[in-house]
Amino acid sequence: MDKAKVALVTGASRGAGKGIALGFAAEGAIVYITGRSKSEATETLKGEILRGTLDETADAITAAGGQAICIECDHADDQQTAQAIQRISEEQGRLDILVNNAAVIHENLIDPGGFWEKPLALVDILDVGLRSAYVASYHAAKMMVHQQSGLITFTSSFGSACYMHGPAYGAQKVGYDKFATDMAIDLENDGVAVVSLWLGPQLTERTEIVLRHRGEQYDDFMASAETPEFNGRIIHALAADPAVMDKSGQTLVTAELAVEYGITDRGGLQPPSYRDQLGEPRIPHPARVI
Repeated sequence: MDKAKVALVTGASRGAGKGIALGFAAEGAIVYITGRSKSEATETLKGEILRGTLDETADAITAAGGQAICIECDHADDQQTAQAIQRISEEQGRLDILVNNAAVIHENLIDPGGFWEKPLALVDILDVGLRSAYVASYHAAKMMVHQQSGLITFTSSFGSACYMHGPAYGAQKVGYDKFATDMAIDLENDGVAVVSLWLGPQLTERTEIVLRHRGEQYDDFMASAETPEFNGRIIHALAADPAVMDKSGQTLVTAELAVEYGITDRGGLQPPSYRDQLGEPRIPHPARVI
């Protein structure tokens, strides 16, 4: 029997991170989850409490027969990120999958208006989002190089190619894609794969609130939206693929990977790729300047 994979999902108190962690647990992985909301949800969106805590995610994983370990972690603090990964090293001796998902999503992200008309704090997604993913990958890579295996992923989106939610959000997603390309080059001889993943629209606690306030804007997309658990199963399949290194450095669409790996979502749904409507991943130039 194959040994259970050890995974870390950052930003897993709710949303895509929570669902991905549940998807891993369904595949028998040992799942470490990080986030700031340990036992009480305090973040709000449109005047409503945004549900979700690490404890709730862990309880859901346990109820599904999985194994979850909570690490309360503010990814705005580089030291806390380093300590979280050090704990995994001490407790498990390895890390097979890192999902960089933690991000600051400002309440006004999807409001109309130019970037200068919204709070400057929207740029925080470049700290807890882009920078924190670099820091987590930095520490995870050391473990993975030592074990000569592993998969580092980033939860990106089609907002890397088209205008989506403004320049700060777009820059973070572009940065994720570039991280995957360049980290893969550094790790190409160490058995560690790095990919950026374009997820489709997600059914999460956040979108549940958004749809109550601005549902007409997203009705078409949400009719075939993905569950985050669907993406967790895809990432687990990718990590188990013997040819995963062939995909290293690429930006991949999870809906397209699902077809490749024979994975469907709720009720047998095969969520669509939005490549034709929203753009396709950038193909990196092969030049290398050392």
